[in-house]
Amino acid sequence: MINITLPDGSVRQYEKGTTAYQIALSISEGLARNVLAAEVNGEVWDASRPIEADASVKLLTWNDNAGKSTFWHSSAHLMAEALEALYPGTKFGIGPAIETGFYYDVDFGDREFSSDDFKQIEDKIIELAKAKSEYVRKPVSKAEAVEYFTEKGDEYKLDLIKDLPDGSITFYTQGNFTDLCRGPHIPNTGFVKAVKLMNVAGAYWRGDESRKQLTRIYGVTFPKASELSDYLKMIEEAKKRDHRKLGKELELFAFSEKVGMGLPLWLPKGTALREKLVNFLQRAQVKAGYEQVITPHIGHKNLYVTSGHYDKYGADSFQPIKTPQEGEEFFLKPMNCPHHCEIYKTKPRSYKDLPVRFAEFGTVYRYEQSGELHGLTRVRGFTQDDAHLFCRPDQVKDEFKKVIDLVLYVFGALGFENFTAQVSLRDPENKTKYIGTDENWQLAESAIIEAAAEKGLPTVVELGEAAFYGPKLDFMVKDALGRKWQLGTIQVDYNLPERFELEYTGSDNQKHRPVMIHRAPFGSLERFVAVLIEHCAGNFPLWLAPEQFIILPISEKYEDYAKKVLESLNNSDIRGLIDLRDEKIGRKIRDAEVKKIPYMLIIGEKEEAEGKVSLRKHGQGDLGSMTAEEFRNQLIKEITV
Repeated sequence: MINITLPDGSVRQYEKGTTAYQIALSISEGLARNVLAAEVNGEVWDASRPIEADASVKLLTWNDNAGKSTFWHSSAHLMAEALEALYPGTKFGIGPAIETGFYYDVDFGDREFSSDDFKQIEDKIIELAKAKSEYVRKPVSKAEAVEYFTEKGDEYKLDLIKDLPDGSITFYTQGNFTDLCRGPHIPNTGFVKAVKLMNVAGAYWRGDESRKQLTRIYGVTFPKASELSDYLKMIEEAKKRDHRKLGKELELFAFSEKVGMGLPLWLPKGTALREKLVNFLQRAQVKAGYEQVITPHIGHKNLYVTSGHYDKYGADSFQPIKTPQEGEEFFLKPMNCPHHCEIYKTKPRSYKDLPVRFAEFGTVYRYEQSGELHGLTRVRGFTQDDAHLFCRPDQVKDEFKKVIDLVLYVFGALGFENFTAQVSLRDPENKTKYIGTDENWQLAESAIIEAAAEKGLPTVVELGEAAFYGPKLDFMVKDALGRKWQLGTIQVDYNLPERFELEYTGSDNQKHRPVMIHRAPFGSLERFVAVLIEHCAGNFPLWLAPEQFIILPISEKYEDYAKKVLESLNNSDIRGLIDLRDEKIGRKIRDAEVKKIPYMLIIGEKEEAEGKVSLRKHGQGDLGSMTAEEFRNQLIKEITV
């Protein structure tokens, strides 16, 4: 018998060789029908794989991320089977699950392929799914694997096999298709009830532009047809909310090929929105004891060598800036933390001085490949709401909790209510990716886990997601469409203070190392604005809207009165304008609606005679008439944050 520990802590005994499916069946038939895979001692396994020793087991369904990932990876194999049946001789590269489904890189030879072929493939996938073919795992030797794919004539699989050690290779077969794969997979193809192929693109084999370009087919599948319908509706809504589309329509930002790819230009309205965000956070930071600093846009190479960033990211950064002096090199600033370390060192510090909190809205530059750039979410120049706290070890947890409070305050003010805190730890199996001692990592990880628990945050733990210098708490926010974004982040760092030899004099009159906390509630301002645009579909909170109202005179006869109203409102630090175009009032109202301006003040003969305005609200319509003073008081009350 073996002992199986379930997620609730209960322990059950089963015969050696029991599968996760059998464990589920012993709990309930309903659960067994929905089990896609299982986590066995933290590793995802097939539900049909025998468990030979004591283990912790979590049964995975569609509601688990690892369950979805397994479902979609199995769907990639199912699509490959359909492609091989429809187009004999097709060769296959890789077919992983991704966050929104799966893809497979394929080589059709001389055959032309386009999205016009999607319907035929989708129909074949559903036909194959109905056969309920089991996914069968088979360990094979390297020689067997080479023989199989040599006979099949698939050079891409042979290229993958050459890097695999003998004894680690497995095949998976479902129906008439066999693939090189580590797995895991769902029990059988019958779980797949709905499919949609989403896109087709080119992808160089292994990302190498000198090698053949394959056809990458993206798809998504679901266990219910209704879920596919809901997903497609969400995709259509996402297109309407796309920050690139709305950013152009609302005149917030632009890009220019002459300026350079991935380098956004903030237009006046976008700048107003951005500055409101900056001022909002600056006020909160002042109250929390932060001091504002400014650092240069470039730094000497040695600064980033000292910090360790050069070794980790130097090859992927912009090329160094050389000066007339032989051997002198500077880099466009890729991050702010090394600069803040040098600010800390400008004078001696005592234990009584700590914590010290430096904040900067610092613009940084990182080279991203052109194919990875995407609107404001992936750019080459962006501004971080960066701050670095230097504190004593006994202050770390309290300071960390205060930063959590600040992040939650920001989220609350901007309507981000659905989030999970991700505790991002280092990969214990690959410590070479990180700098610093095991002892410091243990201290830092413990501080984060305890602080999150004491604040009552809903958390998940992710191994291997830490920064190279320390663990972090990442806030994973769901937007109005249920999509997940990583926004705020807080990191504990024992390593940079060591590398920069930062010190403070303790109560024992000895020198000690401070601990460093990195934090950025917005993260990248550019990315935050993109997420905010899509979350609220361009309908910003009133306090943040670049234009809070627009005055719409019915004709030019009422322009003088409109200007008087505007002057009285602008004196109250609220933002608006007058539409002086020679257009009919209906057109002016429609245009104001498209621009998502929160309030419209309509002025005609009656309004001028009564000293009032007729008020309309975006998306709601007529709100009646009132004086400019009454409107001003209502607006000020509504925008108080």
